Amino acid sequence: MQDLILVMAQLDPLVGDIAGNTAAAIEAVREARIEHGADVVVFSELFLTGYPPEDLLLREAMEPRLQAALEEMAAKVARDVMVIVGYPGMRDGQRYNLAGVLFDGQWRGEYAKQALPNYLVFDEDRYFEPGCEPLVVEHKGTRLGILICEDLWDGAPVRQAAEAGADILVTLNASPFHLDKPAERERLFAERAREVARPLVYVNAIGGQDELVFDGGSLVLDAAGRVSVRAPFWQAGLMPVRFVDGVPQPGEHEPLPGAEENLYCALVTGLRDYVNKSGFKGVVMGLSGGIDSALSLAIAVDALGPDRVHAVMMPYHYTAEISQADAAEQARMLGVGYEVMPIAAMVEAFTETLAESFSGLAEDTTEENLQSRVRGVLLMAISNKKGLMVQTTGNKSEMAVGYATLYGDMVGGYNALKDVYKTWVYRLAKWRNTQGPAIPERVITRPPSAELAPGQQDSDSLPGYDVLDAILERYIEGDMSAEAIIEAGFEREDVYKVVKLVDRNEYKRRQAPVGVRVTLRGFGRDRRYPIVNGWKPGE
Repeated sequence: MQDLILVMAQLDPLVGDIAGNTAAAIEAVREARIEHGADVVVFSELFLTGYPPEDLLLREAMEPRLQAALEEMAAKVARDVMVIVGYPGMRDGQRYNLAGVLFDGQWRGEYAKQALPNYLVFDEDRYFEPGCEPLVVEHKGTRLGILICEDLWDGAPVRQAAEAGADILVTLNASPFHLDKPAERERLFAERAREVARPLVYVNAIGGQDELVFDGGSLVLDAAGRVSVRAPFWQAGLMPVRFVDGVPQPGEHEPLPGAEENLYCALVTGLRDYVNKSGFKGVVMGLSGGIDSALSLAIAVDALGPDRVHAVMMPYHYTAEISQADAAEQARMLGVGYEVMPIAAMVEAFTETLAESFSGLAEDTTEENLQSRVRGVLLMAISNKKGLMVQTTGNKSEMAVGYATLYGDMVGGYNALKDVYKTWVYRLAKWRNTQGPAIPERVITRPPSAELAPGQQDSDSLPGYDVLDAILERYIEGDMSAEAIIEAGFEREDVYKVVKLVDRNEYKRRQAPVGVRVTLRGFGRDRRYPIVNGWKPGE
């Protein structure tokens, strides 16, 4: 075997932009060849379309555009570099998730993904047929066995490639992030490498796509499952690794980030890519002086920069003076545009207009919701006039139990905290302040309140957030029944109150803005419950 320099192209394609992604691939190969002396460049799964393309795959124009892209790459890529890139393709009337191998101006082979995931956020059975054959290609005396993402998790295609004579396993991936997944992936990949006694190359995507976010962390393991090279998390780039006699040589070795850092970076990446890829000028958001909007503001500034973030405090009679002071202080700390728009006159105008209709009826949450809806109207007006996307700020705990107002604080285009439990909101706020001042300390330490009624606190109507989140995690992500959660040590009254609220508020969550998914099971494509149903939560 000759020495081999393989470059992992950890890049951020735009879904549907086949021409742009193709141009990025051609440029990456050029750079990898010049800067790193690349012999092989490997891209992520479905790179030419971006991942996941979903029903764009069903468009008639998809196949001719892909064929044009493959022809362009064959014509423009340096002939002495082998390129392995992912794309979909129709072959003999069937659609496959493919990895193509380009060398010397010719496409030398295609591998069809064999293991098609169809769980959680994955829906590949809807679009693809599974492949069944291995693909092993030789370059400079080294035989490379090609795999795609779920093939690694399944295991059978790994063994098949090794049996077909592969010296090195090369895997193209678009592996969405959730908490604890980086370490989980590495444990599995080490097991696969040891199982077949082969080095393993894992190339992952980077960046946000709607509610999914990809963390990068591309890596190479040796035949004993030890990490030889690990690319940075949350950064696009080209990462080279040298193989000598088929053995990966130690190189850059980024550490696995801590949980808070990983989650915070996921939220920043998801918001940044959603805003930038959608073409918004920036974001506008309500800043209440509470913990959720404070963390949301810090995320927005870290994602977009202060010049693209505009915050609005909209006080009412029940808005505490310390809330107004803390909001103003945080806006100053982070250097964002900031306005104060009192809403009392507008709420009173609504109340006066509704007075006859409401005659004889006691005040209830209707009046509280009016405050929230007035704020939503103001934010949407600013959005329309200035071309800024409204970033809403509710956390997963609130969205789970319906403690949010339709057409009020749920108004917006994106919610960075949609899949973040309240207990994690506090953890992230504390962590962010260790990186530099971003959130006033009093915002973190004072009891949470919606401030829609005199003396209101969240604990008035919900269990403490440590208990609430523990119940929610078991019910939402663990699919545990109410009785099973009670058996795990929780109070019956608390459990049944929480699970009934979760079930009852599916209709609200269906109307909520998109937000990045960072837990094992978010409210979105991987949790699909009917709004109208007669299911009982007990068993």
